[in-house]
Amino acid sequence: MVLWQSEQECMAKKGLRSWVKENWVDIANKRSDGSYPKCGRSGGEKRKNYPKCVPIAKARAMSKGQRAGAVRRKQAVANTGPKPSRAATFAPKRKKMGLGGLV
Repeated sequence: MVLWQSEQECMAKKGLRSWVKENWVDIANKRSDGSYPKCGRSGGEKRKNYPKCVPIAKARAMSKGQRAGAVRRKQAVANTGPKPSRAATFAPKRKKMGLGGLV
């Protein structure tokens, strides 16, 4: 299993067709049996939270805290227009302070 840094890097390595064919799931709305519903909604389907979609391989590789953080970032962006809003799946890495820095 390979984890990519970004969707663009994944597409560049594997190609757009394989990227589209990946099994995309909604990690914001976990089912009671522990599985995830497919990404996207049909017709007038209502879900509890706005969907956060990732490939199933990435969802399984993420920890419970990483999934919760990704969903929190997606909810914070709040979709306000006709196009879906984009939120980062992983938080940006923090820079470490050197020994000479102020604490």
